[in-house]
Formats: sequence, structure tokens, C-alpha cells
Amino acid sequence: MRTTPDRIRHAISFEIIGLVIVTPLGASAFDTPLDVIGVVAIVSASIATAWNYLYNLLFDHAMLRLVGSLRKTIPIRVLHAVLFEGGLLIVLMPFIAWYLGVSWLDALLVDVSFAAFYLLYAFVFNWAYDVVFPLPPRNSESGPDDHGYGDRQSADRAGS
Repeated sequence: MRTTPDRIRHAISFEIIGLVIVTPLGASAFDTPLDVIGVVAIVSASIATAWNYLYNLLFDHAMLRLVGSLRKTIPIRVLHAVLFEGGLLIVLMPFIAWYLGVSWLDALLVDVSFAAFYLLYAFVFNWAYDVVFPLPPRNSESGPDDHGYGDRQSADRAGS
């Protein structure tokens, strides 16, 4: 499992590199000044980070209440991803439409474009990050299970 400093390095480098790439691409693709798209990108990244925290907290609580476990099957992972992106779309569209002074349809296009970029970027970034900063050897006694959650069932049974 990654250490807290490693997770912080990962999150900060993900956001900074992503903004450095997406801002000029967005400015070019939408024929919008770099500083304007930069504000949209920075605010969107900030909102996405906060939404990520809140959404995952709520989703985990809902899973514990409805399923009794935090183990995610593939269908649950698909639902998790779709609901996350749908919620983020709903949260970001009003800001994008207002700040850029565009229609809801244009805001949807910008929002979906940013989401598509970050989907591809996250795949490439995380792969590259794992190559540059490989995971430490797994400790069989306290390491995460195949899903990266640790032994949550044992923790749940122990009342943690």
C-alpha cells in the first residue's frame, strides 16, 4: 500500500501535470483565451477533488448500509464510476456555463471534453506513476486485498 507522502505526491503531481496539459488544449479546442480556460480548469479540478472526497465518502456509507461491505464487484465499480461522473457533470455545468457565458449545451460539450481528457490522462498518468514510483513490496499480514481496500471484512467484524 502506498504511504501518505506518496499519495500526496501522486495527487499533487496528477493535478499540476493535468492542468499544464489540459489548459492549452482546452484553449485551442474551444478558441478561448488561455487565462479563461485556465480558470475553468483550476476551478473544475478543485471542485472535482472536493466532489471525489464527498462522493466516495457517501458511496462507502451507502454500500455499508445497503450491502454490508465495501467490496466492489465489477457492476458496482461501473455504477460507482457512472454516478461519480454524472454527479460531477451536474456540479460543474452551471459554473462552466456561467463563467464562459455559454449555453447549457456548450457547457455540456466543454464538460464532457474535460471528462474525456481526464479519463485518458488518468489511465496514462497512473500507469506512468506506477512505473516511476513502483509500489513497495506487499506485506502479507497487513497489505491490501486484490481490490486495494485491505482486509475490511475483518475490520468490519472487529467493529472498526
